[in-house]
Amino acid sequence: MITLIMETYQKPDYGKIFQDILKKKFPNKLNDFKFLLKKKDFSALDVIQLNNKIFGVINKENDSFNQKSRSYSQSDILYILNYQKEYSFSNTQVANHFKLSRNTVSKWKKIFNI
Repeated sequence: MITLIMETYQKPDYGKIFQDILKKKFPNKLNDFKFLLKKKDFSALDVIQLNNKIFGVINKENDSFNQKSRSYSQSDILYILNYQKEYSFSNTQVANHFKLSRNTVSKWKKIFNI
């Protein structure tokens, strides 16, 4: 049986990071994202979504490379699996929606007994 070890660590202040990026590179977009930047706790999905809204997807190759270095917390994984259940998606459909591997979704379902 696979056990999941969740280490506690201090998360970066993504609100401050994105606010600094917007101030320096995109000052005209700062007001558009002010309500999102006030969140206290950003999930991995929030960070990915905010990053794509600010910068857009530059190219497929770069997006594929960035996907390899992503990590998801337990709450993010459970959100994805609940999303799948709520909309009755297959593993492939959820994987395409969140830009994951279908094998990753399958592995998460085995780990969390869903």
